[in-house]
Amino acid sequence: MDQLPAFPWDSLADAKATASAHPGGIVDLSVGSPVDATPQVIQDALADATNAPTYPTCWGTPALRDAIVDWFARVRGVPGLGHPNVMPTVGSKETVAGLPLWLGLGPGDVVVHPTVAYPTYDIGARVAGATPCPADDPDDWPEGTRLVWVNSPSNPTGDVAGVDALRRIVERAREIGAVVASDECYALLPWDADEVPSILDPRVAGDTRANLLVVHSMSKQSSIAGYRAAFVAGCAKVVGQVLEVRKHIGLIPPAPVQHAMTVGLADDAHVAEQRERYRARRATLKPALEAAGFTVRGEAGLYLWSTDGRDARTQVDALAEHGILVAPGDFYGDADHVRVALTASDERIAEAARRLAGFRR
Repeated sequence: MDQLPAFPWDSLADAKATASAHPGGIVDLSVGSPVDATPQVIQDALADATNAPTYPTCWGTPALRDAIVDWFARVRGVPGLGHPNVMPTVGSKETVAGLPLWLGLGPGDVVVHPTVAYPTYDIGARVAGATPCPADDPDDWPEGTRLVWVNSPSNPTGDVAGVDALRRIVERAREIGAVVASDECYALLPWDADEVPSILDPRVAGDTRANLLVVHSMSKQSSIAGYRAAFVAGCAKVVGQVLEVRKHIGLIPPAPVQHAMTVGLADDAHVAEQRERYRARRATLKPALEAAGFTVRGEAGLYLWSTDGRDARTQVDALAEHGILVAPGDFYGDADHVRVALTASDERIAEAARRLAGFRR
């Protein structure tokens, strides 16, 4: 525990209080928690499965494993997976935090993650006693690298890694015997990117999935963050090792959630509808930020990685004075940007755009 930093979100308390005091109320664009109703098809599936007196299986029902396999082939361009290659998880964050430990990493082992990144990659390494290492170039990976995190589309920047960049990561990892774990939770939310390839795409992985793992979540694409519904896919050996650990410690998605996931993964229509909601909010918020003097990045995903040239905390405080709460970039390793989420209602996004029209440095 001595290796863990303070929980970063606690440091936003003062800015949140300032934003909450705005006469029009707070527009909270900081966390990225979905606000739209869970699609009825998924709610109905959950309700249909509430009679669940027996323990569910950690590996997931055969129907759910089929649904994950079919989804990867249909949606992500990854054919040929089987049941040994997939497994549901209790959300994706527990996998990000727990994977180094489940793979048996410890002192002397290195976990590489992007230099600007979701902080849990770092935390997971520390919990296991391994060494976190921010590095974007495979040539910079140090001796002892055992696990490499990829995040495309990136949280927070929205950057997307193409086939060539992903292939280079895979090739380098294979040279040194490291596992590559690719966090692809925002893959179905592309905006300016031509495509968002998976690490398991045959153009990237070639003819083997050895030591490759994808982490994916339904939280954003299906508005079911409260269900804690996610899954992993890839190398059967890695999935099997993780499964054995999870069975021992009882990390099991509830049976009704497993059924809801099965139904949700087979329904592409609700995902398309949700994607268009976020597209419309982005079309409102991005130009409003730019007109207020911010430079904005974000090819894909749920965030606008923005800066007006000042340090992140100054930007957070300035926006809070207008009743808008955002996340400072120092949470993610960059003290010059702020992360602005698209996860607010249409009304709140429109209100943020209205307030930004009066934003002054």
